[in-house]
Amino acid sequence: MDPNTHRGPEEYGEQGGSADPPAPAFGGAPGGSGGLARVVRLVSGPYLVTVNPVDGSEIEPCPPGERPAAPGKLDPQERAAVARAAAPPLPPGPPGSSAHDGALEERTEDIERLVRLLSRGRSVRVTGPAGSGRTRLLDAVATACGDLAPDGVVRLSGYHRTATDLLYALFAAVHKAPQHRPDRPELLRMVAEIGAIVVLDDLEFGGAALDELLDATPECAFLIAATPDVAAPSAGSHLEEVFLGGIGRAGCVRLLERAVDRPLTDDEAAWAADLWFESEGLPLRFVQAAALLRQRDRTRSQSGALDDGYGLFPAEPPEADTTDAAAEEHSEAPLPSLGEAAAPAPLLASRLTEAARETLRFAVALGGELPHQAHLPALTQDTHADAALGELLACGLITPVGSHYRLAATVLDQLTAAGYGEDAATRAHTAAQHYAWWAGHPSVTPERAAAEADAALAAMGVLTGSRESGHASTAVLLARTAAPAFAAALHWSAWERSLRHGQEAARLAGEVAEEAYFHHELGVLALCTGSVDRARAELEASIGLRGVLSDRNGAVAGRRALALVTDRSRAASAPTAALPQLPAAVADRQPAAPKTPAAASPDAVPTAKLRLPGAAEAPAALVARGAAQTAATAAVPAAAGHAAKGGAGRLLGGARRNMVAAGAGALLVAVLGTVVTLGMTSGGEDTHDGKVTTEQTTEGDTPELPAEQPATGSGRPSTGTGTARPDSAGHPGAPSPSTSGTAASDTPSDAGTAPTDPATDPTRPTGTPPEPTGRPTPPTHTPTGEPTGPTSTTPTGKPTGPTPTGPTGGPTSQSPSQSSAASSSGSSPSDAGGTGGGTPSGGSGTTSGTQSAPTG
Repeated sequence: MDPNTHRGPEEYGEQGGSADPPAPAFGGAPGGSGGLARVVRLVSGPYLVTVNPVDGSEIEPCPPGERPAAPGKLDPQERAAVARAAAPPLPPGPPGSSAHDGALEERTEDIERLVRLLSRGRSVRVTGPAGSGRTRLLDAVATACGDLAPDGVVRLSGYHRTATDLLYALFAAVHKAPQHRPDRPELLRMVAEIGAIVVLDDLEFGGAALDELLDATPECAFLIAATPDVAAPSAGSHLEEVFLGGIGRAGCVRLLERAVDRPLTDDEAAWAADLWFESEGLPLRFVQAAALLRQRDRTRSQSGALDDGYGLFPAEPPEADTTDAAAEEHSEAPLPSLGEAAAPAPLLASRLTEAARETLRFAVALGGELPHQAHLPALTQDTHADAALGELLACGLITPVGSHYRLAATVLDQLTAAGYGEDAATRAHTAAQHYAWWAGHPSVTPERAAAEADAALAAMGVLTGSRESGHASTAVLLARTAAPAFAAALHWSAWERSLRHGQEAARLAGEVAEEAYFHHELGVLALCTGSVDRARAELEASIGLRGVLSDRNGAVAGRRALALVTDRSRAASAPTAALPQLPAAVADRQPAAPKTPAAASPDAVPTAKLRLPGAAEAPAALVARGAAQTAATAAVPAAAGHAAKGGAGRLLGGARRNMVAAGAGALLVAVLGTVVTLGMTSGGEDTHDGKVTTEQTTEGDTPELPAEQPATGSGRPSTGTGTARPDSAGHPGAPSPSTSGTAASDTPSDAGTAPTDPATDPTRPTGTPPEPTGRPTPPTHTPTGEPTGPTSTTPTGKPTGPTPTGPTGGPTSQSPSQSSAASSSGSSPSDAGGTGGGTPSGGSGTTSGTQSAPTG
């Protein structure tokens, strides 16, 4: 079939006067017409997309010179032309011959109410079952509201459309933007300025998606039609709900009389009453019932034409008995039964022409989608099959949906049960072959191909699910040819569906090259719609497949698109990679003058206030410096050794490093002095091999007492008394000090003065000390209660710290008398179980001497 033999581009509402010169068609793809491949350039948001049917679409940032002008609004004449292009084709015959033409029965009040609500700017949702006449009602309301809005009335179809698809359709119906598909922010800005009455039929979604559509168009009033099985709108959508039911009995009778163009007989009126009760007054059922009555009348008229009395149809005189019986049967043709009237599709189809019945078989094979009437002669092999559209529409077997027709409600199930679905895969295969040839023909524009998107996609779906030989390859061929046309026509939802079908069919057919092509196109589409992760996955799959096939041109195109995906990912992550907020412990610190050693005291612990140097540093470096500085500042009072080694000084530099180091040193000395003072006043401390152990108290200076040491690595405190160990000079009589529950320090205190007499030591306890924790101690005291002499121990293994000095600056040591007194006190029987120096038992001894101020 030559596509130019039947209808020209005007049947699809194609607009003339294009600024671009004529270009070759979409041939060149596998199975195409053999012409040069048409390359279409269009702008999608910030990208320039070149639709290439051979190697795959190319995408790049749109150069400044390629940016389109700001979209302008269409004038009323242009809007009317666009509306005519989006309407379904009219059946052949004089206007008004269709059964769908004429006045509505019992819908006047509904029309007036809807017009009144829309004139107030309210949006309405009309809910009614299939066959209740929703489409006819919307047509009447749209005609009455033509002058209410500045942008007029916009008719849209929600059949197989999402909220995003409807927003782009609304934009295209009002604005003039050839080969331009704005990105979502620009789209939302443009549709927010549209003020129109939007008549939306066959809506398939509700809830949040419907709220998104309504929120994006605040200046539009919507008249929405949906079936009860569609999700309801949300509570905050502020939609007026109007339920559309059936019509009354009298209205159904009037509808029948007008359809058959005569009054009903008594039997027909009773039959109509029974049908009204069974169908609940749905208008579609009475349109089909009227078709049954017209077929009955036609049969009766044909039977009476043989003996009409005019001699126009002379016939041979048959036998008398058979002639009388046949005449009586035809003249008394019974009315259809109630069951046949409830499911009239098989009976209606049996009385249609063969071309109409074959058209119904193709519609059943395509899942209810009816091909355009221009394609029916090629599909049915009947040159007059385009007239079948009028027959089907008059019988109520098809209904308009968007820009095409499909089988009416319940008709598909009725015809399938009647056997019209036999050889459905074969007919779908025939339709796919036809559409693959037609979409690649040089005379077919992308807009015409997009008008047949639903039928072509239905054929792809049937063949993709079929397992018969050759069907998957035909689906690949159709998708390969039609997908670029859908992309060029900006029908991107159909583009994506065709690519999905093609990719699956190519996988089933084992066509790796075509599968790589579909992956590439899906990646380009995902990048245009902002799905960066999905675009990367699709493009990487395409590049891998093309690498296996050594397809250099395709691999290069895929790598270019993948590089753009990488750039997009980096640009998207750049705003989130800003400098994070620094911790409060670091960010709130300001530089302060360091304290001098004289100002430091054990009771006042200063904190160094730090700030990161260099305001122009990199964000990652600032974060790393802030974290390290916080850890170093927190470690000063807890780990003095690390601070002394320059842990904090490495973070700072120059003079400020020295200032902070000096302050940290003063702080360290003050803290250590406080700790040692508390330890000396509470008890001796024991060091084992340079390591501090806890929970060990000195019970006495007697070296004969056994000691129970904790197991190595067990971490348990000892439960026995301390064992006398040699002192630093090797004398066996020196007791080993131990800790008594107080945190010990490995640095001795700074003794600035000489040891004083124990009798005058103000720090010496005068009463019985509190009971210590850990283990019981004998309550033994010295006989006189006075110390025999001051004791001084020098811990070994200390890492750092100043050396205690005497009055002359030298190291502090014990006098001989003090040493002998300590020895005699430690060997006296009366002091067994007590502490050295005459202190009571309890694990805490007193150390003679006063603490001097730290000298830094």
